[in-house]
Amino acid sequence: MFSRTAQVFVPQCTQVRGMATLKEIRLRLKSITNIQKITKSMQMVSAAKFAKAEKELQPARVYGDATKAFYEHTEVAAPENVEAKVLLAMTSDRGLCGACHSNIAKCIKAEMADEKAVANTKLVLVGDKAKAILQKPFAKNMLLSFNEIGKKPPLFEDAATVAQSIIDSGFKFDVTTMYYNAYKTVVSYDTKELPLYSPAAIFGSKNITQYDSVDQLTLASYNEFTMANVIYYGMKESACSEQSSRMTAMDGASKNAGEMIDSLTLTFNRTRQAVITRELIEIISGAAAL
Repeated sequence: MFSRTAQVFVPQCTQVRGMATLKEIRLRLKSITNIQKITKSMQMVSAAKFAKAEKELQPARVYGDATKAFYEHTEVAAPENVEAKVLLAMTSDRGLCGACHSNIAKCIKAEMADEKAVANTKLVLVGDKAKAILQKPFAKNMLLSFNEIGKKPPLFEDAATVAQSIIDSGFKFDVTTMYYNAYKTVVSYDTKELPLYSPAAIFGSKNITQYDSVDQLTLASYNEFTMANVIYYGMKESACSEQSSRMTAMDGASKNAGEMIDSLTLTFNRTRQAVITRELIEIISGAAAL
């Protein structure tokens, strides 16, 4: 009786385990296929947005190049004893774009590693991604944050809003450092920093006397306009880098999903064949026993 009972129940338990495995593999296949559809759609959308962002980047680079040329020509430099400074992070609200946002956060964390620098530094975070990374460790250093960035192509009005908010914040700073991603190719970008000097630093530069009729009021107005120009330049560079990185990331995700689908399909077919073979063996064994 004991051996006969064992012959009855063991095949049934094995069959149940096989069917459960097939069901799990089928559900996982379905979920990965849906994920692949999403990643392919995101890749196509990012490709269209990247083409537009790359086209708009070339005219925007004039704003940044003009400011860099002015700083180089006047040989302006930050004061030796910087009492207060602002770190500006240029990110967006959207993720799934590789290490675009985390690289900028790492640069700011490295800058904030010095205890003296932390005490005299304020953070201006453009985009929710930088805020999510830096808000908790540097909550006391938060000056301003901006969201709704990345859903639409950046405009000069957005950059002017950020610049005016920094000026109107009431925080007196000697220099502002903007961290952004500079677009190189479709698959590469560089995380760079660009300084923005105060009117006092510009007025005290070596070659500022080459310009005629330069007074404090003129420099203050020029500095406000320059800050908006540089922020607009950083927004355009970061937006193009973000779209290219997202397009590359989604392409890699789609390929990985395809490899997983092929592997799971092979496992599913082998498992189903094993279940069918086991059932045939049970039927043949039962018929032979009878």
